[in-house]
Amino acid sequence: EVQLVESGGGLVQPGGSLRLSCAASGFTFSRSLMSWVRQAPGKGLEWVSTITSSSGIINYADSVKGRFTISRDNAKNTLYLQMNSLKPEDTAVYYCQNGPQRGKGTQVTVSS
Repeated sequence: EVQLVESGGGLVQPGGSLRLSCAASGFTFSRSLMSWVRQAPGKGLEWVSTITSSSGIINYADSVKGRFTISRDNAKNTLYLQMNSLKPEDTAVYYCQNGPQRGKGTQVTVSS
């Protein structure tokens, strides 16, 4: 059974930083393309970033490029998202995703 468990969300002031983690199990993480997506209040899902299995190819949405960094530790079956220079518009529930599978998400709120 695929399990994806996100953590690391919270309340942060504009300009602050957070690091999200996603613990993966039930599939071969080291061979899997992984993504972060988010859903802001009242809006649909928005793709944030994708990383290939060997971290050789990484892509970001224009809205987060230069501020967010995706990474992975295949030895720990864990995906990360380092978020810097956070803005109120980054407020959302963040999910890690493998194919059609997503975790339950972690809430990120950016507010003063």
